[in-house]
Amino acid sequence: MTRKTDTLYVNALAKGLQVLRAFDEANSEMSLSQIAARTGLDKSAVQRLANTLHLEGFLEKDSGTRRFRPSHAWLELAYAYYWSDPLVPQAMPKLIELSQQIGETINMAELSGEHIIYVSRLPTKRSYFAATIIGRKLPALSTSAGRAILSTWPEAEWRAAVADWPLKSFTPRTTLDRDEIADSIARIAQDGYAISCNQMILNEIGLAAPIWGPDGRARAAVQCSVSSYRWDEDMLREKVLPALLETANAISPMGQG
Repeated sequence: MTRKTDTLYVNALAKGLQVLRAFDEANSEMSLSQIAARTGLDKSAVQRLANTLHLEGFLEKDSGTRRFRPSHAWLELAYAYYWSDPLVPQAMPKLIELSQQIGETINMAELSGEHIIYVSRLPTKRSYFAATIIGRKLPALSTSAGRAILSTWPEAEWRAAVADWPLKSFTPRTTLDRDEIADSIARIAQDGYAISCNQMILNEIGLAAPIWGPDGRARAAVQCSVSSYRWDEDMLREKVLPALLETANAISPMGQG
């Protein structure tokens, strides 16, 4: 069934959500014309939708510039989400313990469609601002966490994902070769962990371990981000990987039985 054939599908609501999704880190405050350009919706429709969302408390409107931006209501939705996701409260004490043990940035990422989304982030004093914010979505194929999750899937499924899922260049060294990514996931499936360099940020190394679900496949991963000026891959495998794997296993429903 598609959206067009689903009799319960509410097109007006979908357009309103489309307006909300137009906002991101690069477009945090926009005029009606900018929202229309990003959504592809007619400007008159955008005006009605944005005004409704403003009156309902989901968008704030600057009285001087007439530009819109997300309101505190988005945080309320995030708050509700955290109470609904059983993995987050289960994982948090173990993630805090790991962060204190190794003194580096620790994240937990969950699969969200063809992307991963950070649902828990424990930064260090050295972390830049973007690395402290939950809710950031990244192409799963470009991240150590995404590849760690995919490595637990049946091979035919993860190879189909490698062939079709989106890729984006974040640095001059981001891997865009799908055959190379497939080889990487095949190794991860054998090793039980993922390691990547320079994919999101130059001179950053990511190390991730899957959190296995009760059905034998992961939908989340524990990830550690470090600077290559302070660490190399051998040091990570020796000093961080055992604790990372232990944490992921402790969070996993399969690892607790």
